[in-house]
Amino acid sequence: MDVSLARTFLIVAETGSFIDAGRKLNITQSTVSARIKGLEDILGRPLFTRSKSGAELTGAGELFQKHALAMVRVWQQAQLQVSLADKHPEHISVGAPQSLWSGFLLKWVSGLRSNIAGIAVSATAGMSGALGQRLIEGTLDLAVMYRPSPPPGLTIEHLFDEQFVLVSSARGTARRGAADYLLIDWGVDFMQDHAAAFPELANPALSLDLGPMGLDYLLANECSGYFPWRMVRSLVARGRLRESKRSRRFVYPVHMVYPETRNEEAYEPILESLRRAAKRVN
Repeated sequence: MDVSLARTFLIVAETGSFIDAGRKLNITQSTVSARIKGLEDILGRPLFTRSKSGAELTGAGELFQKHALAMVRVWQQAQLQVSLADKHPEHISVGAPQSLWSGFLLKWVSGLRSNIAGIAVSATAGMSGALGQRLIEGTLDLAVMYRPSPPPGLTIEHLFDEQFVLVSSARGTARRGAADYLLIDWGVDFMQDHAAAFPELANPALSLDLGPMGLDYLLANECSGYFPWRMVRSLVARGRLRESKRSRRFVYPVHMVYPETRNEEAYEPILESLRRAAKRVN
């Protein structure tokens, strides 16, 4: 199927309008309509309900949406790898949550590119569910995740246990209240466990869905919050932050996930370098 049909479908679904989709794609409304009609003919089902107010996905359209997204991603990945083939004979696409890129995976990528000549790396941040789907689609070669579910066709290998600890940038040892607490969204598991452990902090004065960038705020303001130990231990050692020794630690296993069927010769040096990097975390 022509990938432009899937791309047009996604833009119509995003904008809710054939007219707006045409503007975004720099094509006429009639071309948008013809592409969607062609797609509906191929699938044998209407994908949108048209009205004066716009276009809404039908049940079949909602089902097709994730497949259309996968098709576009696979095509983009193919274009990227082909374009890199001459200059970079090796290429790997890696995904992980934001928290694992900071202070861990970015260092690993630097070492990987130094040790494997000519390798190109595509990096992306995302939640575990989305990363798992992309592994299945084939648009990711490797993912590093907290508590991944075991989808078929993928190998899961434990790397290390991530510890989230409560640290404070406040001067002195006086106990501080909820007004000085910084809640960082470290993902679904952390937020659920945090809410169960500290119901009184479920709605603090400041919540940040910024992952590692929350550390910048902590260092610039007198407050406290939970952060990965590997991210703050040097700051604690230098006295820039204080760890709350009596507070609960949240521990989450970190795994790398990769296809069961793979090019062993190409994959193994990459996986082994990640294993070595994980041993240096704690």
